[in-house]
Amino acid sequence: MGALKEEYREHYTYEDYKKWEGDWELIDGTAYAMSPAPTRKHQGLAMQIAVEISNQAEECEDCEVLSEVDYKINEDTVLRPDVVLTCGETNEAYLTKAPEIVVEVISPATAKRDEQYKFGIYEEEKVKYYVLLYPDALVAKVYKNIEGKFDKQGDFAVERYRFEDSECPVTIDFEKVFRRYRNR
Repeated sequence: MGALKEEYREHYTYEDYKKWEGDWELIDGTAYAMSPAPTRKHQGLAMQIAVEISNQAEECEDCEVLSEVDYKINEDTVLRPDVVLTCGETNEAYLTKAPEIVVEVISPATAKRDEQYKFGIYEEEKVKYYVLLYPDALVAKVYKNIEGKFDKQGDFAVERYRFEDSECPVTIDFEKVFRRYRNR
């Protein structure tokens, strides 16, 4: 019968999203399930990044490190990044402002969404830094938003990267982040 016509595609909004059970993301009105739960390695790396940033952000009173928080872009797009550094956010229910740093730990099930769709959304929303962390390769790709476009800063495996253009400048030591998983 062919592809489902666009006019018949279900379109969801934030009001629908709030009622759903489980873990979801909403991109341009299309629902994406976030199951199964992330692997231990995925969760461990996300936690290590969060701790690394959080330890340095203690002095930034207007900033906080969060994981698995809803970032509401508009009424039909809600993302749930693995880790964010956000500054000046006042809404308790979800993020409304572009985070300073967004980190996504890549899994086979989410790679295309993280590398393409979310990449474009974060770029357009002017997220200052986007980090794609690859658990199998133990490497991170860091992008910096320069004049509305992400510029790749490099691939990091054992190096440090300073997020200096953030309201709360922090450094991630990728050797430390990946250390536990190198010899497994």
